[in-house]
Amino acid sequence: MKLGTRGSELARWQAEWVRARLAENGVKSELVVIKTQGDAEVDRPLPELEGTGFFTKAIEDALLDGRIDIAVHSLKDLPTNLPEGLRIGAIPVRHDARDALVNGTSLQELPPGTRVGTSSTRRITQLLFLRPDLEVVPLRGNVNTRVQKVESRDGLDAAILAVAGLARLGLGGKGSPIDPLDIMPAPGQGALAIEVRKDDGPSWEAVWELGDERTENDVGAERLLLAGFDAGCQASVAAWVGQIDPGSPRRLYGRVTARDGSVQCTASAEIEDSIGEKAGAAVWELLDREGASILLAR
Repeated sequence: MKLGTRGSELARWQAEWVRARLAENGVKSELVVIKTQGDAEVDRPLPELEGTGFFTKAIEDALLDGRIDIAVHSLKDLPTNLPEGLRIGAIPVRHDARDALVNGTSLQELPPGTRVGTSSTRRITQLLFLRPDLEVVPLRGNVNTRVQKVESRDGLDAAILAVAGLARLGLGGKGSPIDPLDIMPAPGQGALAIEVRKDDGPSWEAVWELGDERTENDVGAERLLLAGFDAGCQASVAAWVGQIDPGSPRRLYGRVTARDGSVQCTASAEIEDSIGEKAGAAVWELLDREGASILLAR
């Protein structure tokens, strides 16, 4: 089987992880590296790119064309509306969904004027809401490149990256996890999506055992919230399923923040393992009542 992936070190790590799990089940596969729009236009900030699926469309095209049999994505990059003929075959157990601050212990302790690197609209808007006295600096490139830019003080003092990406590349010690209610993660962050063609039974049978039921339920609720606003991965929509305290109920938290960080809507609902979609719909309705759709329309 041919397994499609982006060419970044992180994407290759994720694809190799899937390939190893398949091999454990007796399924042989080989990696096929595909260059996406997001990889080709690395010099442009993500909000300036047109359309959706910057990191997934080229891979999905290859899947539809039969050039690959399986596609591996970071779930947060995958649009909620999949192309006709494709489906998610499995979502493996999720890694830590939180963001991390590289070169700092907490956002609250950063001095005013600190230059913080990120190109994520979701992170930018929440950062402006939480700390409008900080300076946001556009930051693209692979994980190692972004960490090196911070450490060399190449135009910035700190950066926000995903905990999962740092950990998967052995860079977990470079970042301090951020409270998910300060900077809420992207829907599906920390999880992988394994995509297959709907009519390809053998590929689906090969990957479905890699899925994790709780993860699929949690990210399903988060992505339902995102889909409710008809928003893509570059919209300022955040979602996270988790517990504030070990003994507290698991909840779905959702958030929409104005482009300039001036207004923020946050809502939550308790989530059960078997009815994540119910929580997703409930949080979407609460946010919509608060005016979240108006903020996104701006």
